[in-house]
Amino acid sequence: MNLKNWEVLPLNKEQAISIAQNHGLPSILAMLLQVRGFTKPEQINDLLGRSSEFADPFLLKDMDKAADRIRTALEEYEKIAIFGDYDADGVTSTSILYTYLEKNGADVMWYIPKREGEGYGMNIAAIDYLHEQGVKLIVTVDNGIASIKEIAHANSLGIDTVVTDHHRPHDILPEAVAVVDPYIPGNEGLEFRDYCGAAIAFKLVQAIESEFGDPEELINEYADLASIGIIGDIVPLLGENRSIVRTGLRMLVDSERAGIRSLIEKSGNTERRLTSTSVAFTIVPRINATGRMGDSDRAVRLLITDDPDEADDLSEAICNDNTERRNVEAQITESVIDSIENDDSIKYARVIVVGGKGWHHGVVGIVAARITERYGKPCMIIAENGNESKGSGRSVEGFNLFEAITYCDDLLIKYGGHPMAAGITLTPENISVFRDKINEYAAMHHPIMPAQRITVDMKLLPSALSPAIPESLSIMEPFGASNPSPLFGLYNMKLEGISPVGGGNHLRLTFSRGESTVTCMKFSMDEKSFPFVVGDVLDLAVTLESKLFKGSQTLTVQIKEMKISGQDMSELISSLRVYEKYKLHEGLTPREKAAMLPARDDFAELYRFLRASGWKAGLTSLLSRLSREGWSYAKLRLCLDVLVERKLIAETEYGEASEITVLPTQGKTDIFASPILSLFK
Repeated sequence: MNLKNWEVLPLNKEQAISIAQNHGLPSILAMLLQVRGFTKPEQINDLLGRSSEFADPFLLKDMDKAADRIRTALEEYEKIAIFGDYDADGVTSTSILYTYLEKNGADVMWYIPKREGEGYGMNIAAIDYLHEQGVKLIVTVDNGIASIKEIAHANSLGIDTVVTDHHRPHDILPEAVAVVDPYIPGNEGLEFRDYCGAAIAFKLVQAIESEFGDPEELINEYADLASIGIIGDIVPLLGENRSIVRTGLRMLVDSERAGIRSLIEKSGNTERRLTSTSVAFTIVPRINATGRMGDSDRAVRLLITDDPDEADDLSEAICNDNTERRNVEAQITESVIDSIENDDSIKYARVIVVGGKGWHHGVVGIVAARITERYGKPCMIIAENGNESKGSGRSVEGFNLFEAITYCDDLLIKYGGHPMAAGITLTPENISVFRDKINEYAAMHHPIMPAQRITVDMKLLPSALSPAIPESLSIMEPFGASNPSPLFGLYNMKLEGISPVGGGNHLRLTFSRGESTVTCMKFSMDEKSFPFVVGDVLDLAVTLESKLFKGSQTLTVQIKEMKISGQDMSELISSLRVYEKYKLHEGLTPREKAAMLPARDDFAELYRFLRASGWKAGLTSLLSRLSREGWSYAKLRLCLDVLVERKLIAETEYGEASEITVLPTQGKTDIFASPILSLFK
């Protein structure tokens, strides 16, 4: 279960009115800017695209050394190898730099390691191969900051290396000619440093061209590629990232690149207007998929080709990779959930760690993201293949996953990442030890694991909903990290109807409040796993989209999160954490025990309610129907555990919902003879 804290951003109406008047903006847009903290003229101008200045690339430490060394290689016609990565950021980084260097007459090649067999980053065998090819200079993009041994090996072979990366450095930096990374010491004073690999590659091109290049010409040449990398790597869409993506989205619509045109067409995107969201759901996953399932070389070839026939062949193969990726991902996700649900020590741990033999490690990162969203906890999903196991993890705000795996570095062959996502390589026999140790770190630093948070920009009355709202806010696009699609709160909405659509994979929900009726969509949820019932009064966090339908603008309301109106989410989460402590056999305080232990009347009320009609929904909805004082999530969950143990009820979980049925009994059952309750004596 993933319970999330809800927060509504505070609105300063006077300040919002001032923003609207001073900048000539609609009031709804001015309010959104104000609640998100964009109140200064320079912030507003940057966000709304009224300024597009690019910082001097040489503000990045070592950028001068990097540019000088590459210029020397160009002048002396030394063979250059671009060492990339297999995700969308790495592929676009490689394509940007390769296209630029080839255009300027370089003897250049690229090398992207195979995810299967080589894994992320530089490796000794690859360095030896590049040496055999006569390479004199390696330029890394989107990797290299952790390649201490590999770069030392390159040095021993007489190969220079320029590192360009954006991942967090370890304590020791590689001994390269230049190390360009916004997070290394010396870059603390940068006004903006939330670059991804593609943006750093673009800054490198800017630096090389600084003496004779036109910055405007460069952005118009490479923004399309860089924008795919920025969106794919989920870095903040602010500052220079925002300027690049804004330009890149315009370029992608009528792209001059045959590969991009073909990929957009074969992905089924027929819209004449691309957004960061549509790029994130069409272009990015397909480029990522070929690195996960196939060969990233063809993704680079797709992005640099001028041949329409080659582009069609490559994009079709890449789309096939994406279909395979979805199938494999679904199978592994199902297997991971089974492992979690069948082992309390994994399910209730602060950090979920699951390993599996034969899993395709190319998709474990996506699976990790799904598991974190489902259970609301940091997780690490590990593919066990041969003598080395490779894992990918995702985290929640407030838990630094990179620091957590660094604590376990004595168990790891290789690791890297940042606070919200990380990757590891370890031997299969160390997986269980790693699970224990990362949870040891979590228990020391986070006795109570932080919960995920839903941030509602502002509440709306259902009667105020119209297509004009998203239309007024469209000027704030592109939306993405640090400037997400606006999330609105519709509070105290009574659920009137539930209709499965899309073959039962999605739900159309009808709500009312007063005289207003609102129809909403809840995607990727079937009726069986829907956690509420008709009659529930809910708070909804929704996004709004305006679409043209039969000549008129229509409004689509999409539900992102729901909760019972009036329920204290922080109290629910706190109670859930107490229950998790109990399931992990950690000592409960006397106060926690007392709050969790049910009385006879608690059992009686719950059993009478279930006997009347059973239950098919979520436990928070069930909790709202119990009238006795003192009910909590932990107490309800413990009551259900005891009733199941005493064979009075049967419970089956379906995602966020539970189906509970009362079992036939003969004679009386002594509930307080329960071994579970004996633990509380």
